[in-house]
Amino acid sequence: MQKTHQAVSGTGSPLAKYQDVMVGSRSLLTFLYYEWCMMLGPLPGAAGMLLRQMFWPRLFAGCGKGCLFAPGITLRHPGRISLGNSTVISEGCVLDARHSSAAVSIRLDDNVILSNNVMLSCKNGTIRIGSDCGLNAQTIVQSTNGCPVEIGPDCVIGQSCLIIGGGSYNIGCLDMPIRRQGIRNDGGVRLEEDVWLGGNVTVLGGVTMGRGSVAGAGAVLTKSVAPHTISAGVPAKIIKMRNEAP
Repeated sequence: MQKTHQAVSGTGSPLAKYQDVMVGSRSLLTFLYYEWCMMLGPLPGAAGMLLRQMFWPRLFAGCGKGCLFAPGITLRHPGRISLGNSTVISEGCVLDARHSSAAVSIRLDDNVILSNNVMLSCKNGTIRIGSDCGLNAQTIVQSTNGCPVEIGPDCVIGQSCLIIGGGSYNIGCLDMPIRRQGIRNDGGVRLEEDVWLGGNVTVLGGVTMGRGSVAGAGAVLTKSVAPHTISAGVPAKIIKMRNEAP
């Protein structure tokens, strides 16, 4: 898959560029249906919600029953997105599933709630969010260059968190711009079942958070942590076990 700048500034017609970046297909019928659904995107109130609930499910690789779509959602390559039952996507969310080969690059299991302005971004990466998870407002989850992000079931993600797999460039070559040296493969991020991130937590690539672990507000996790631990600080350190908490 081309980088966005290359895709929009390279050769080809404006329509073809738009289809490659936004729709994910050169099919005319797919393009027309995508455009119809995007026209329904800004409609407010119950009528807009109902129309999106009627027409949007066919945009996706899979869509369970009872999904709700608020106004103002941005979808890129929706044919690579799979939604479980009772998924809720709130106002201003961005689901960017661009990938050169994966049939599904963003997968949300049952009862996932994305609060306002959450961004899920794949650039040749994959994101999976387990059942009964909630991602609070303005959180960003990004997976690039084959570094997956996996969030297990029953996780609670606070406001303005950053969870990023593949976020670091190679920097060893001094006679080449950093942007041309490519993304370092860091193995991605894994949050196991029942993890809680406080507000404004950053989880960097290569980190696994064990089952039932907690990260305090503002923590920056650069190393993996064991199950049932509480971490805090920049960089985050384990400060206690959950059974020691008052």
